[in-house]
Amino acid sequence: MTNLINLTNLTNRILLLGSGALKIGEAGEFDYSGSQAIKALKEEGKYIILVNPNIATVQTDKNLADKVYLLPVNPYFVERVIRKEKPEAILLGFGGQTALNCGLELARSGVLKKYRVKVLGTSVDSINKTEDRELFVKELNKINVKTPKSKAVASVEQGLKAAKR
Repeated sequence: MTNLINLTNLTNRILLLGSGALKIGEAGEFDYSGSQAIKALKEEGKYIILVNPNIATVQTDKNLADKVYLLPVNPYFVERVIRKEKPEAILLGFGGQTALNCGLELARSGVLKKYRVKVLGTSVDSINKTEDRELFVKELNKINVKTPKSKAVASVEQGLKAAKR
């Protein structure tokens, strides 16, 4: 079953959680994919709101998103942007781990439901299943994909014992 939403059914406001802090050689793919998502959505006539604290990204270029908030990508600030801008939808998959974690917390706390914000792209349920190792292994087991046994340990000694087993 797919969780795709037809963009033509949305009014025009889409919130994108950006890539946030970048270091040289690290996380540039999120800036690139996010900027490409903004371009594609703009071609569809959508109004794009971006939350990204890093002024040194392509995403935050004044010619891309319609509205840019140079704020941390965390539930506190993103909820305030949602309250003010009233987006109909949000994209979580273009900002790396920070955006995914923020989106999961917004869903868990009921913020997305409260403001009637739909998640575009990968669903919150799917993100949960891929972020939680135990849930991920359970999903793989359902479709008969073999996975290595794993064990959480707190010391080198416990790690060596677990490796022997």
